[in-house]
Amino acid sequence: MMKALCFGSLNIDYVYDVPHILRPGETLASTNRTIYPGGKGLNQSIALAKAGIRTFHAGSIGEEGELLLEMLQESGVDTRFVRMVEGLSGHTVIQRETSGQNNIILYGGSNQAITEEQIEETLRYFSSGDYLLLQNEINLIPSIITKAAEIGMIIVLNPSPIDQKLLAYPLELVDIFILNEIEAMDIVGSELPPKELLRTLSSKFPEAKIVLTLGEEGALHLDREDGKILEHGIFDVDVVDTTAAGDTFTGYFIATLAKTNDPQEALRVASLAAALVVSRPGAAPSIPAEEEVFSINLHLKE
Repeated sequence: MMKALCFGSLNIDYVYDVPHILRPGETLASTNRTIYPGGKGLNQSIALAKAGIRTFHAGSIGEEGELLLEMLQESGVDTRFVRMVEGLSGHTVIQRETSGQNNIILYGGSNQAITEEQIEETLRYFSSGDYLLLQNEINLIPSIITKAAEIGMIIVLNPSPIDQKLLAYPLELVDIFILNEIEAMDIVGSELPPKELLRTLSSKFPEAKIVLTLGEEGALHLDREDGKILEHGIFDVDVVDTTAAGDTFTGYFIATLAKTNDPQEALRVASLAAALVVSRPGAAPSIPAEEEVFSINLHLKE
């Protein structure tokens, strides 16, 4: 039976509700503070598990990170490869304005404490054809990619956040990229219209499938085999909080693709799941279960 491993970040999110995102030098009173389990890795693991895939998470938490383990386990994620280390867990400070938009300050903490021994011990459990989902919020990503490729795992990368180190990773070993316009432009080094951006990225990584998310413009998929671009719009919902929308899209896209081998269906289901997430507050707690996604009746936004 195919397995999915998310080797990624585990954060505690401190979310502050504000009238607007702060400007340089500005002091602004927050109307509320909420603490959520978060991190791109945690969110994507939960989305995978809730989408019906046997999901494992590997990573590290600090001494105050038990709530992160509990959240993963309650969502059906196997946490046997999560290690507790000395010091603080990774955390974020998030400003969330009334429109639902946000900005995020990230502190790495225990997410930067991954070891080679932990990588080897974890990957021994997986085999060719299993999925590996990565982001760029932990250390030793190049080692994880290289070792997973040797095993024959299907490597999926959500290259966020983009930095100079990431551009030096062995990205030619990645099988599927899921990224937004800004990340794609940073990788190709130029600003381009979405479809041209997609094709330029594909020419840079001709062996990879690429999913480009475009916010309110939906998402595009380009397959390396036939070069065809698939499109899907967004569903019409009232936006409350966009925090975990991209992570939910990523998890549901991979889970649906693994189950159906149909990228158009994967775009549809991932877009539905992301729409549900943005319609309510919070990161990980807002990610819907598969039953809810398939029972909801939403219309595409015109």
